[in-house]
This record gives sequence, structure tokens and C-alpha cells, in this order.
Amino acid sequence: MLKLSDTIAEKILARASGEDDLSPGMIVNARVDRAMSHDATALVLKQFGQIGTGNIWDPEKVVVVLDHRVPANTVESAHAHTLIRKVVKHQGIVNFYDVGEGIGHILMIEKGHVLPGELIVATDSHTTSYGALGALGTGIGATEMAAVWATGELWLKVPPTIRIVYKGKMPGNISGKDLILHTLGRFGAEYANYRAVEFSGEVTGALPMDDRISICNMSVEMGAKFATVPYDAITEDFYRTNFPQVLENIDRDIIRPETDAVYQETREIDVSRLEPQVACPPGVDNVKPAGEVAGIEFQQALLGTCTNGSLSDLEIASRYLRGNRIHKHIRMYVVPGSRKIYLDALKKGLIETFIEAGCVVLNPGCGPCMGAHQGLLAPGEVALSTSNRNFRGRMGSPEAKIYLASPATVAASALSGTITTPREVNGK
Repeated sequence: MLKLSDTIAEKILARASGEDDLSPGMIVNARVDRAMSHDATALVLKQFGQIGTGNIWDPEKVVVVLDHRVPANTVESAHAHTLIRKVVKHQGIVNFYDVGEGIGHILMIEKGHVLPGELIVATDSHTTSYGALGALGTGIGATEMAAVWATGELWLKVPPTIRIVYKGKMPGNISGKDLILHTLGRFGAEYANYRAVEFSGEVTGALPMDDRISICNMSVEMGAKFATVPYDAITEDFYRTNFPQVLENIDRDIIRPETDAVYQETREIDVSRLEPQVACPPGVDNVKPAGEVAGIEFQQALLGTCTNGSLSDLEIASRYLRGNRIHKHIRMYVVPGSRKIYLDALKKGLIETFIEAGCVVLNPGCGPCMGAHQGLLAPGEVALSTSNRNFRGRMGSPEAKIYLASPATVAASALSGTITTPREVNGK
């Protein structure tokens, strides 16, 4: 029986490494429970071939998703996709999601590849998303992933943990996206460099799962190695609704911190008077209340991405757009996070709402968020996006500007043509 350590990150790393007890700064050789790669799989294959093991350590634990440049935006991308499909077949990787199935992080959760207490790695920095479900997720490079493919293991340094406590009463027009943007603005983009972050408190405990995922997703923007929310009734309900068989084998002690857990520091944030937040260019931590930047004109709005492409995000935006038309100078792109979300949105009439409002609904993928295709920004243009990054050149021209906000703020602003503080709609 392992002696459990204090924080969630320490507990899961202790289970993964087989160590009796862990403390920050220790190096452990951890067994990986799941490994996901996207279009970067082509780079992983190159490195994996140099290792020379031939076969993946466990094809059932590997997930491959084509999501970044889909449909292929260049001949090179098309060639890489073809190579990936061939190797997936050769290696017997059954968990393969081709063009149009969805964005990797959303699919990992939607398809049941994220289980509480597991250690999951992926070739994408926003793998921290999985902490919302009681797992430990972190992004790694192609060379590291090749080593994981070969051995199923990875060296990791045990990070110290910061606890961020949200308290107070959430205003009706505030979402998880506003909470994490405010946190980034308050503490900075390097605040949690190679540290784990545990989000707790009465507000966190009441947040829906999609909001928790958004918060953990963007924790990497302040440098977090891992981000977690303690397993609770909302986590339990998520698995009972979607994957009830998982509940039989969950070790709930591992995915909750000890009552006397030792944190490097604890920060409290009262959200009672929090206003909708906007991250201004050129950094994700340059955050201001929406009211302070109200009136700024923009040309492109983006709703979606792995941060805010859930069905609930689309529903929030639709409340503002239903029966209305976006401003004549605005083009708005909507990207459902997965094929399932797209279909569910169709059944609920959300896609019809978006199209009637003048939006362009795109296939699930990462193209416009990462500036690969499907809506690049021209020099001098301004975008308002629900995505997770706004550095120069992220969505197109380095001479363009990107503002980040919640689905409510983006939708409300698309109607006015300038950044606008969203009002409450239908009491939410």
C-alpha cells in the first residue's frame, strides 16, 4: 500500500511511479496511463523510428487525433495525415480519430479516455484540461512522446503545488473563462512555472464541468505543469452520466487532497464583484474588465476551440444571438468542439441560430485558433476570441491584434461590433 502524499499531483505521481512518498523536486520515473498526439504525430513517428523498438508499448493506451490542420491546408499537411493513417493501421492503434471527429482534448474527455487518478500526456500544452476530471495531464514534446511510445514511461519532476481558492457568489454573467482570465491578469503568465495548481473553494465546487475544463485548460498560460480540481459530486455525476462503469474502480482517496496538504502558497480570490474579463494584446495576462475596453472595434469573432467549444458554450452564445444579426462589419466563426457537439447543437437548433445570425459554422478543429487556416487575420485586423492565446501572429498576421473573452462577451460584442460587456440573458 502506497503512503499517500499530500496534494493531488503528488498522490497521482506517487501511484504512477510506485514511490512510497513524494516531495517537490524529486525526479520520478512515472508509468503513463494514456498518451495522445495530434497532427504532431508525424514528428513523433520520426523520433520513434530512431529509437528502433519497432512496436508501441501498448497501442490501446495511445490516442491519435487529426485536429490541427483539418481538412489538410497544405500538401505537406495532407502528406503527414496520410503517413499517420498508415502507421496507425500498422501499429494497431484503435483509438484513432480522423478529420472532422473533433479537437483532441475534447475527444479525450468525450470518448472516456480521461479517467480519475490517471497520468496522461499529450503533444499539446493544453493537456492540463484533464485535471478538471481528477486526472493529471501535461503536455510533452515529440521526442518525449516517442520515448513514451517505446517504454510507456516518462521522467517527471514532482512540482510544488499552489492552491487557488475562489470564494464568494458568482455574478450571473460570469463564467469559468472569466475566472481564469482574471487569475492570469492578477498573477501573471509566469506565476505557476513548473508548479501544479489546485483550484478549490465554494465557487469552484459549484462550477459545471465545462467551466472547470476551461479553467484547467488555460492554467498552462500561467506556466502550470498540472492543474487539478478535487474530485467531488460534480465529477462523480459526470462519470455516472457518461461512463458509469468507471465509478467501480475509482480510488477516491488519490484524487482529493489531504486535509493537511502542504502547499507552496494559497491565494484567495473573491469573485462576488467580478466583471466579465478580456485579455488584451499582446499577452494573455494583460487582462482588464470588459467595461474598461468597451467600444474597441474588431472585425472577426471566434467561438469555440478546446477552451470553449463545448455544447454549453455554444448554448450561452446562442442566447445572445437568437433572433438577432451580428454587426455588418463583423465576421463570426463558430467551431463546435467535436462531431457529437456539432450534432447535439443541430438537434437543439443552435446551428440554425448561428447561421441565421450571420455566423459561419466550421468543422471541428483547431485551424482558426492556431492560425493554420479557416479565417486568418490580415495586417491591422482585430479579433475577439474564446481561444486561449493572443500573442502576436497567433491567428494570422503578426500585425493583427487578438482579444480573449468568454462566449457571452464574444457573442454580445459580435452584435454591437465593438467589445461589449454582456448583460445577463434568461437569468444566466
